[in-house]
Amino acid sequence: MSGIESEKPLPYSKVWNLPNILTYGRIAAVPVVAGLLLWGGNGARWAALAVYVVAAISDFFDGYLARRWQQQSSIGRMLDPIADKVLVAVVLLVLCADDILRGGHIWAAVIILSREVLVSGLREYLGELQVSVPVTRIAKWKTAVQMLAIGFLIAGPAGDTVFPYTTGLGIAMLWVAAGLTLYTGYDYFRAGLRHVVDE
Repeated sequence: MSGIESEKPLPYSKVWNLPNILTYGRIAAVPVVAGLLLWGGNGARWAALAVYVVAAISDFFDGYLARRWQQQSSIGRMLDPIADKVLVAVVLLVLCADDILRGGHIWAAVIILSREVLVSGLREYLGELQVSVPVTRIAKWKTAVQMLAIGFLIAGPAGDTVFPYTTGLGIAMLWVAAGLTLYTGYDYFRAGLRHVVDE
């Protein structure tokens, strides 16, 4: 009997559990990273990178802990993808304003942002039809490359003083992420449009 009871998940708040707090923290990190980048200076860039890295790591742990501790909640499922997209979108926009991304390289950011908006709209529509679109392995790789690219670009000129190719490597990885974005976006729409046509 005691063995069966030990397998039951412990009571928890569906709003203020640790996985959700990590998600709230990731949302709160967005204006901090943006503000530090706009503040300027190498010290501010390193601080922005540190906050960004913590936020990016929390993206893994909030989902992992929610599953491990059986603390999934509706607010967590809603806010987790929003937090990810807001972090990426705001930082990319600030990097464009900061002139780290300029000229033709802005198109890499445009591709990534457009895909996020379009796929979010598709997921919302399919959600009303009670159809889920699973995240593919390539999409996970896209996210990993994208987060690494943004990290290098946040370091930018400050990183170039330590490793001269920091900004260039970040731009190259952002284009790789943009390419994967186009592929995964097409994959999602191909899967989703079948349900749209049937409907």
